[in-house]
Amino acid sequence: MTTLEATTGTTVKADTAFRFKDWKTLVFLSTIAVFAVLLLVVFGRSGTSTFSFASGQTDLVTVPNLSIPARGFGLAAAIIAVLMAGGSAFYTRARRKVPRWYIAIFAVILLIAFLAWASVGHTLPFTGLLAGSLALSVPLIFGAMGGVISERAGVINVAIEGQLLSGAFVSAVVAQLTHSVVAGLLAAMAAGVLVSFVLASFAITYFVDQVIVGVVLNGLVLGLTNFLYQTWLTQDGSTFDSPAHLPTIVVPGLSAIPVIGPVLFKQTIIVYLVYVAVAVVFFGLFHTKWGLRLRSVGEHPQAADTVGINVNRTRFWNVSLAGAIVGLGGAYFTLGSVGAFTENVTSGAGYIALAAVIFGGWNPLRATLAALLFGFANNLQSVLGIIGSPVPSDLLLMLPYVVTIVAVAGLVGRSRGPNASGKPYIKS
Repeated sequence: MTTLEATTGTTVKADTAFRFKDWKTLVFLSTIAVFAVLLLVVFGRSGTSTFSFASGQTDLVTVPNLSIPARGFGLAAAIIAVLMAGGSAFYTRARRKVPRWYIAIFAVILLIAFLAWASVGHTLPFTGLLAGSLALSVPLIFGAMGGVISERAGVINVAIEGQLLSGAFVSAVVAQLTHSVVAGLLAAMAAGVLVSFVLASFAITYFVDQVIVGVVLNGLVLGLTNFLYQTWLTQDGSTFDSPAHLPTIVVPGLSAIPVIGPVLFKQTIIVYLVYVAVAVVFFGLFHTKWGLRLRSVGEHPQAADTVGINVNRTRFWNVSLAGAIVGLGGAYFTLGSVGAFTENVTSGAGYIALAAVIFGGWNPLRATLAALLFGFANNLQSVLGIIGSPVPSDLLLMLPYVVTIVAVAGLVGRSRGPNASGKPYIKS
């Protein structure tokens, strides 16, 4: 006991050494700043990069192209990155978390500098980059919404990949056989529910490890869809695997907004449904009786049971609801994007969606932003490859996964999900 404690009768908290979680953001920003200096200054490129904001259609308001001197802007961005990395030390010294807006500004500045460095001598179609990013993000957002609901209810949903894949397969076949895209969308939701039903049955009723069940279901759905594709769809693709595309719906007025108008409001119905899904899940989760019950069985099932909530039934039906949402996202691959089912058409999108749930802190809005980030990274590697970026193609293919790992490990690190997530509830 110190002299101050003895005389005042109070306990003084010792100034303990920094733990990793206190300064990991500082280390992360400093590391990125060092890489920025190496790339933008040491290996800087001379020349001008042009950003095009045309939508490819007749725009009501034409936004002129933006030309950026790559070397000068890169030097300025590198200096700003170093200063901001140093500035984060003040938050660390004060034991305060670095604000999200601070990290966002840091990331945006370096992103523009990187795009200018990578597209020297070329024109980067910025509007097209955003539109493609949204297209790749749609199934990720649906998957993330299903993951948030399921895990908030207390069930770890590793089976998002299987739900997306089953929704993609069933939607293509049903839409083709019935000549109705609406029937295809409903069938995709039913397929997602079926996979979730199996997950819920084993995890909730029989107390099987939820992660193991999810991994097994992903492998089962992948094998089953591949088998049916090879033995059925490839034999007569015109009959079973040539569904109609969803038509593009233009929202009058909003679609004329420069840059973001064509990106957000010249889309198919399934893209508009993802806007609705995010809003409904967020509002329902935090502002309705349903959301309160859902969160209670995921945080403290014993307390929920005490006030009369049937914990396992609430979990079961909400996991099924999550499957319906994810299955709808699977339909985007066949009815809104590719146009036909192919083997492993989801290509691990379910796992990226699961990472978005964790990165977003099990919050629908933040998980959506995380999914958009991963979709942007995925589309960026395609665009840079098309315009002839000096970055090797193998590194470009790694980009979305590197961004996922850096985002989850570098910015999130150790995070706490719902308290009872992954834990079966046995009524005492």
